[in-house]
Amino acid sequence: MRHPALEYFRLDRPGSPNLWCPGCGIGQVWYYTVQAINELGLDHDKVVWVGGSGCSGRMCTYWYKDSMHTLHGRPLGFATGIKLANPELTVICHMGDGETSAIGGNHLIQTARRNVELTAICINNFNYGMTGGQYSPTTPLGGITMTSVEGSMEPPFDLCRLVEACGAGYVARWTSAHHRQIVNSIKEAIQKQAFAYVEVVSQCPTYFGRRNRLGDGAEMMRGFLKNSVTKERAQGMTEEALRGKYVIGKLVDRNVKGYSATLHEFAARHSSGV
Repeated sequence: MRHPALEYFRLDRPGSPNLWCPGCGIGQVWYYTVQAINELGLDHDKVVWVGGSGCSGRMCTYWYKDSMHTLHGRPLGFATGIKLANPELTVICHMGDGETSAIGGNHLIQTARRNVELTAICINNFNYGMTGGQYSPTTPLGGITMTSVEGSMEPPFDLCRLVEACGAGYVARWTSAHHRQIVNSIKEAIQKQAFAYVEVVSQCPTYFGRRNRLGDGAEMMRGFLKNSVTKERAQGMTEEALRGKYVIGKLVDRNVKGYSATLHEFAARHSSGV
């Protein structure tokens, strides 16, 4: 049977049908994004996918319409430029946890602070998958990677909390096992007239899963479901009880002024001499 995603998937790219390892969650998120676009009834010719470098950064290259494959850690800067140049476009930016929290961390902070009207989807698999599985700022304490063979000694970054503190209009976190919830969150994020951030905790069975003996992709997903805690339930739990858990759900949804509105107000004041 022909998979429904192939209608929107470029098959002429290097590594066809795709470069992702068996069991990787990135392909799932790719399709979840397509489902959200279709369920909203968006004009595909007005949807632009932006990606950086690495496994997640290549997601945009398989979208059959307009895309921009940019520099490692810099996709939000390019996405901001696209949105400001043509506000009618729906701009979706896919990023990995490494580039989002490390080299691209300041881009994340500034885009959230400005509340640029775009959707950022971070696929968090706890390591740099394309370059051999080095530890990233989101690697859990004790997580074994190529560059933390005795276990990571650094506390992981909570990117959702960071984006919330920067004033983003929408923040959500799910795992790759939460299919319907992710699709719904991406739909809400796209419709938000402010910066919207969706984090998807995802499996990397080739590197992180193998080194930490978490099993294949399916076993890792079962682990996600077992260790997921809703936002509401987490509020009544201690930090100790939450260790090793994934707090999931719609974490932030607030009415804030988008960047375009801020720019228009500034331009109006400037032109009037105020």
